[in-house]
Amino acid sequence: MRAYRLLTGEDSSEFCHKVTKALADGWELYGSPAYGFDAANGIMRCAQAVVKDVEGDYDPDKRLGEL
Repeated sequence: MRAYRLLTGEDSSEFCHKVTKALADGWELYGSPAYGFDAANGIMRCAQAVVKDVEGDYDPDKRLGEL
């Protein structure tokens, strides 16, 4: 099965660490990152999709970050 996650967060080193940890855990980048202004909070936000091939069938109760 191929698992998909969309990592999101404020444009900060914390977001970069979130993506770096996913890569270290075997996830691969999927597509280009997205970047946009959150006018309600006055901050920039980032998003990056990642994918990973895993054993087993799809289970909606499984936490994807634990794969």
